[in-house]
Amino acid sequence: MLKEGDVVAGVDVGGTTVKIGFFSPEGRMLHAFEIVTRTEDAGAYILPDIAEAIKRELPVCGKTYEDLKGIGLDVPGPVDSAGTIYRAVNIGWGVFSIKEEMEKLTNVPVAAGNDATVAALGEVWKGCAKDCDDFLLLTLGTGIGGGIVTGGKILTGATGAGGEIGHFCLEEIDEACTCGCRGCFEQFCSATGFVRITRKLLSETNEVSILREAPIDSKEIFAAAAKGDALANEAIHLYGHYLGKGIAVLCSILNPEVVALGGGVSKAGEQLIDLLRPSFEAHVFHACRDVSFRIATLGNDAGMYGSAKLILDLISN
Repeated sequence: MLKEGDVVAGVDVGGTTVKIGFFSPEGRMLHAFEIVTRTEDAGAYILPDIAEAIKRELPVCGKTYEDLKGIGLDVPGPVDSAGTIYRAVNIGWGVFSIKEEMEKLTNVPVAAGNDATVAALGEVWKGCAKDCDDFLLLTLGTGIGGGIVTGGKILTGATGAGGEIGHFCLEEIDEACTCGCRGCFEQFCSATGFVRITRKLLSETNEVSILREAPIDSKEIFAAAAKGDALANEAIHLYGHYLGKGIAVLCSILNPEVVALGGGVSKAGEQLIDLLRPSFEAHVFHACRDVSFRIATLGNDAGMYGSAKLILDLISN
């Protein structure tokens, strides 16, 4: 049973850095810091580095190692409910039990999950979807990450791939996705997909556009549209069409109460929600239409919060 003064660690493992936070049982972040993700030698140093950093930093928030009651961590790859990862290519990991390896290093209980799925848990716990039992998070970055919470529990799937929402076929195209398939949702609605859509429009016309003058990213496309650039305006509306259609498919299957948007493209805020809504309403099953769209609020801290909640749920049951 947790008591006052106890602490857990929430760890968010990324390809460049590992974010680590210490949390009270009530979810108050006491201290947070980062270490470098050392991916050499097939990621062999990552878990030992995390264990060492946790021990080193605990005194910063006035805690001893005896106060540490568990560690939750998320990683960029599919993780099943038993804590086994099924490859994380960008940090060099194959298939092994994160839970078992980390428990050997730390001698405390460990829980592990996929990064986007755990971020969704964080948003439900302390972010934009507090007290929501059925929730969908989309992170619109270089790819599309997804987190699904149903009945208050994260959906992991048989091999930890529950929530890989970027890889259903939205519309067939000749170009292959990074996953090897063609026409994935991610190819249209990630930040990379947004740029692909825009470049395709630019290639199909000689229309004057300020987007021809500089490197393109999602921020520049929205900025150009705000300045009255007709082609940029066409691009953002086409992007909204694809995004709304894709979310409609997901909502027709999952029937969430709240859909939250995170990642770089979500910085467009309410404008993005306004852009996707017409297409969403045109394609969604009628019984799944009453969805609250929100912008995720925890940002880069969502993984730490979600990981802390993951381990708190484990040791409290």
